[in-house]
Amino acid sequence: MDGILIVNKPKDLTSHDVVAKVKKLTNEKVGHTGTLDPMATGVLPLLLGKGTKLSKYLIEHDKVYEATLHLGMKTDTADGEGRVVEKEEVNKDNLKKETIVEVLNSFLGKQKQIPPIYSAIKVKGKKLYEYARENKQVEIKPREIEIYAIKLLAICKEDICFMVHCSKGTYIRTLCEDIAAKLGTIGYMKALNRIQVGKFTLKQAISLQEIETNIQNKNFGGNYFISIEKFFENLPEMQLDDHKLALLLNGVSLTIKKEDGLYQIKDKTGKWIGVGTIKNSLLKRELII
Repeated sequence: MDGILIVNKPKDLTSHDVVAKVKKLTNEKVGHTGTLDPMATGVLPLLLGKGTKLSKYLIEHDKVYEATLHLGMKTDTADGEGRVVEKEEVNKDNLKKETIVEVLNSFLGKQKQIPPIYSAIKVKGKKLYEYARENKQVEIKPREIEIYAIKLLAICKEDICFMVHCSKGTYIRTLCEDIAAKLGTIGYMKALNRIQVGKFTLKQAISLQEIETNIQNKNFGGNYFISIEKFFENLPEMQLDDHKLALLLNGVSLTIKKEDGLYQIKDKTGKWIGVGTIKNSLLKRELII
């Protein structure tokens, strides 16, 4: 199996746990393009076999989440797995729909966000959560993120459910705390479900149980599995004769007057070979399978 398998990550498993399980089940090399917190669920694209070569095409993807913010409590990790460090009464006036919608909309656009201390970001070669566990202070520099869309889904007592479409690198735990602050209180991320990564959606995702049940089926994967060729199917294509293809496969750049960009490479019979990139009328091999 060479390509991308879209998995619906269950709660209480790390992304590494999911990778290890799928690796054992498929007996393939497996990687992922970005982690989900153990308490989070949802879309986790896994790269299988030669599909691990696709990682650089996936790391910049934006994300869509459904999140639940619980108001009136603060935890040390900014989510439900942490220790409660503060409690306060929530002003009911701040739970009005129009107030919440106004606050949510104020986060639209580009902005600076300070990542949470309990995160895997490295500072001076050490992960932030390692500093946190040692009770050491460390300067955390803000990062630029962008919120493309944000929508209120429901209000249930002190819980606010919302959908957010955001750029890579956005921490929803931090966003929840920031929303709570603008509502005049404190809060933490109670639940998180990732429903989309780039073009990969929850509808395409398969559960670990389904993988285990169907792994012996020769048609395993179906809509859940995206081959390398299918991943690039929307790129323009070009066919090369045997001579030019041999040169390209040996690392020789070919002069081809086409627009700069990525292209599907096929042989003279139409067989898919891989992907090449053109820059300044020079075609170079990009990804050959």
